Amino acid sequence: MIPFDLDAAEVRVLGCLAEKDLATPAYYPLSLHALLAACNQKSNREPVVKYEENDVLAALHSLEQKGWVLSVLERGGRVTKYQHRLVERLGLGRPEQAVLTVLMLRGPQTAGELRTRTERLYDFSDLDAVLTVLRRLAERKSAPLVRQLDRQPGMKENRWAHLLSGEPVQPASAAPPQPAQGRLSELESRLAALEQRLGEQGERLSRMEDALRRLEAPGGRADGDR
Repeated sequence: MIPFDLDAAEVRVLGCLAEKDLATPAYYPLSLHALLAACNQKSNREPVVKYEENDVLAALHSLEQKGWVLSVLERGGRVTKYQHRLVERLGLGRPEQAVLTVLMLRGPQTAGELRTRTERLYDFSDLDAVLTVLRRLAERKSAPLVRQLDRQPGMKENRWAHLLSGEPVQPASAAPPQPAQGRLSELESRLAALEQRLGEQGERLSRMEDALRRLEAPGGRADGDR
């Protein structure tokens, strides 16, 4: 089984290389400068990051040691460039690479979101085609690459997450709705507090009306007048 222990920076770097391989093959492999820009771009990234050059270099060095990235110097070139080895290491086809890449760059997503967001990388015919790829990635005997997460309250679809950083952290579920009796008790308490405030306001109004009547009466004077 291939150990999947990539940290967030390594996943971002590897995902960017895989994305540019599919989306802009004429400009692939990537130089360090181009890779830094890809990591820090604000579109199609969740979360948006602001890496420094040293952050990307450190991630590249680690990925090279783990066998996920190769550095190459093209004929006649002076700048070292970098390419991913996802396809060789994992035996991915283009549909699998597209789905895994978008999960790496944008975090857990539903199959519907994946179909929309992979359009630049691979044109899936329908939602079932995306689900077929997800199941294939999840059921790999050597090592699953994705996992379906528990459905969150208020969501119609389950989200999927990649496993290149180990087991995904399930977001904390929202607090379960209060039982009917609990809601009734809360409403009764709020009503009692409101009634108390109204009673206090009524007493103040009565005192003001009494004082006003004494002032209006012939020879009357308010309390405290001397």
